[in-house]
Amino acid sequence: MTDETQAEDQEPETPGTVVEKTEETPVSDTGKTEEESTKLHQTVEMRDIGPCKKHIKVTVDRGDIDKILDKKYSELVVDANVAGFRPGKAPRKIIERRFKKTVTDQVRGELLLQSLEQLADENDVAPLTAPNLNPDKISIPDDGPLVYEFDVEVRPDFELPNYKGLKLRRPVRTFTEEDVEREERRILAPYGSLIPKPEGKAQLGDYLVTDMTTRHGDAVLSSHKEITIRVDPRLALKDGVAERFGDQVKGAKGGDKRVVDIILSDTAAAEALRGQKVQATFDIKEVKSLRLPELTHQFLHEFGVHSPEQLRERIRVLLDRRLQYQQRQSAREQVLGKITAAGTWELPEELLQRQARRAFNRRVMEMKSAGMSDDDIRGQVRLLQQDTLRSTAQALKEHFVLQKIAEIEKIDINEDDIDDEIERIAVQNDESPRRVRARLEKDDLMEALATEIVERKALDLILDSAEYEDVPLARQDDAVSTVEEQAVPGELHDPTEAPPEAKEETETGDKPAAEDKPTEKQS
Repeated sequence: MTDETQAEDQEPETPGTVVEKTEETPVSDTGKTEEESTKLHQTVEMRDIGPCKKHIKVTVDRGDIDKILDKKYSELVVDANVAGFRPGKAPRKIIERRFKKTVTDQVRGELLLQSLEQLADENDVAPLTAPNLNPDKISIPDDGPLVYEFDVEVRPDFELPNYKGLKLRRPVRTFTEEDVEREERRILAPYGSLIPKPEGKAQLGDYLVTDMTTRHGDAVLSSHKEITIRVDPRLALKDGVAERFGDQVKGAKGGDKRVVDIILSDTAAAEALRGQKVQATFDIKEVKSLRLPELTHQFLHEFGVHSPEQLRERIRVLLDRRLQYQQRQSAREQVLGKITAAGTWELPEELLQRQARRAFNRRVMEMKSAGMSDDDIRGQVRLLQQDTLRSTAQALKEHFVLQKIAEIEKIDINEDDIDDEIERIAVQNDESPRRVRARLEKDDLMEALATEIVERKALDLILDSAEYEDVPLARQDDAVSTVEEQAVPGELHDPTEAPPEAKEETETGDKPAAEDKPTEKQS
């Protein structure tokens, strides 16, 4: 190709846009277009072999194989160097015998590539993974057609009912000063100090210094000494969740013992105990309260504000953003329920296991986009990990529904959408866009970000046309306290691959990580 020709073929493209080329379609002497004349004559047989799995058998006509083989050998007759013959003078039969393996291997690769591309263009197949096809085990026969078969995982096939004009219930709430104060305490907690609580009775937001012993029946599973736990409605260990932790320890004081129920997660080291209820006895040594830092002008600069009033205003924005997240999650659940009510959704376990990381990544990106803190995200992910396959199945169903709507409505994104979203996350977290992008790329979350944007646009389309009935959002505190201890000792079982944000440390600039607990200081 000459430089001039290459320059003509390469048109400048603006990032994030699609450059369309208008060309005349070549027509052969037979009246067929060039594309039609080069298309393979092949038959495709597909049958379901399980949920989200198809077996595909492709038969490529012998005439197409011979045509390509003939072309390759004709080129070799002209170009090949064969001992005893001048270039281009070797007999065709000698060329075929000498170069048979090389030519058939090359033709096999070209045929498979063209056949698979044509298969994707002409058949309604939406693969989730690459087909289990090994080209090395496929050979071109001396006679007859080329036949190859493979299994492939595909997206579930389901009908979408009318998703416009849906009647949805929208939770609404007006935040009070008490709500703002509670959230302010949570935000300032990593900067505070723990001091003994004079009256000693534990309430939400206090901290327990306690020993913890877990039992299953009479058997002692584990014992931990002198751990510090924030009193929140729920407590998430690395391998289980105490759903009623706040209620079961509220009012406790030093010297008390409290027994708390813990449901073990899919990650528990002991397989027989996964999903089982165990009891944790907390031998409470001391109850401490949190002394918040003084809101000096210098300290407030940590949050990009100049006064306590501005901090309160930021917290109100954060609460509103969290409410919007809850509203969207509620809408997603309602939309999914309406769309899947008439159909059956069966997803194979092996698919759920492989897709779990992506499902977690999409959920994490959604929470990041909603402005949730690393501490809140960590707690929510611990809850999702409680039953990995169930939470993955729910996330995948939402994904398949929204992706199908995006295809029908031709919703797509470009680099500008990615840049805008990174800019938005950067503003919410007081970071530079470059730092946010670097972290997303490091954690392999760019694909999840793109998917989250597409699904959000699809959901927005549904929500924009919906009819709403506002219903009060019951006052709830979904805070989750997290600790690194395990109820069952041993290596955690990971049915998939650990979500990237479950790391011990988070990169949040120079501020302390949200997981860091306040350290006790002299009062």
